[in-house]
Amino acid sequence: MASINDDGSPAVSPKATFVIVDNSTIAFGDIRSPNTVNNLSIRPLTEINFIDILHRRALRIKGHAFIVEKHSGKWAELEPIFSEFWGPYLNMMVNFVGIRIENVDLVTSPAYDIGATADQLKLSNLGKLNDL
Repeated sequence: MASINDDGSPAVSPKATFVIVDNSTIAFGDIRSPNTVNNLSIRPLTEINFIDILHRRALRIKGHAFIVEKHSGKWAELEPIFSEFWGPYLNMMVNFVGIRIENVDLVTSPAYDIGATADQLKLSNLGKLNDL
């Protein structure tokens, strides 16, 4: 996920605790994200990329973030969702960070433009990973 630093430069940080909240909102659990949360609290515009390395495609999601503090009413609404998927980490989460989705783009490899299929790319990429 990317946020914006004070100097206007991008700040990219991996996040592994995403959940789907509803049709227009995703969220992640803030475990060790003080810089990201600080950036988003001042400049909430963000972009998240979910990358499928085997099929060589991604979702680019743009939206505005909001911080959900622990023990707030919104926390109580989101806690069951996070508990279901990230239960062992729930006590480590300081905040939830929601993103109101404004735009979603599918990004694909040029390999699709020359006729490759998702299954072919998956087999090829699994072979490359197995060779490592």
